[in-house]
Amino acid sequence: IGTFFAAYASWVMLGLYLLGIVVAVITARLMRRYLFKKDETPFVMELPPYRVPTMRATLSHMWDRCAQYLRKMGGLILIASVAVWFLSYYPTPDAAAPAETMEEHYENSYLGQVGQACSPVFEPLGLNWKASIAILTGLPAKEIVVSTLGVLYSEQGDAPEAELDSPALSQRLVASGDFTPASALAFLVFILLYLPCIATIVAIAAEIGWRWACISVLYNTALAWIMAYLTYHLFSWL
Repeated sequence: IGTFFAAYASWVMLGLYLLGIVVAVITARLMRRYLFKKDETPFVMELPPYRVPTMRATLSHMWDRCAQYLRKMGGLILIASVAVWFLSYYPTPDAAAPAETMEEHYENSYLGQVGQACSPVFEPLGLNWKASIAILTGLPAKEIVVSTLGVLYSEQGDAPEAELDSPALSQRLVASGDFTPASALAFLVFILLYLPCIATIVAIAAEIGWRWACISVLYNTALAWIMAYLTYHLFSWL
C-alpha cells in the first residue's frame, strides 16, 4: 500500500479491512440461509466481569503475544525464504552458455518454471509469474509474500544503475514496471481473501473435518480470484 498508494494509504488500508468484513458477513449470511438453517446448539458464553487493565498487565500481555508470534513465525519465514532463494538460484547457468541477465536467470530457475506454469491463472488479474510465486509461497503464512518479493526483486539486471543501488524493496517494485496501480490493488485483494495459512486449514479440519476444510480452501480462493479480477478491470477502466 505504501509503495503504490502512498497518498491514499490510510484509505486503501481501511477499504481492505471493510472489504474483508463485508465478504465475511455476506458469506455467513449465505451459509446460514442455505446450509445451516437449523440452530442445533445454543451459543452460551460466560463473560468475566470487566475491569480496567493495569499498565503492567497490558505490557506483559503484549510481550507474551509478540514473543509467541516471533517464535512461531520467525523460523517459518526464515525457512521459506531460504527455500525460495534456493529454487530461484538453481539450476545454475552453464559456463559455456552465453551470459544471461539476472532477470533471465530467475525465469529459467526452478522457481521461475513453477511461476510460469501458474501465470496463466493470474494473468487476467494483471499479475506476472513473480507475483504468482509470491502468492503460492504465502500458503504457509501470508507474511512470506513480502520476503518472497524481496528475494525475487533483489536484483534487476536490466534496471538503471541508480535504481540498482536502491536498497528499498518498494523502489525496486516501482522500477521493475511489473505492477500498475490496478494490478497492485488486485494483488492486495487476492492476498486478503484467498485461503488462510496452512495452520488455519489444519485447525478447521480438526474442528469440523477435512471436507469443510477443503471447501474453505476452494471457496476462499475462487472468491479471491473473482474479486481481484473485478478490482483489476474496474480500476483499469477508471
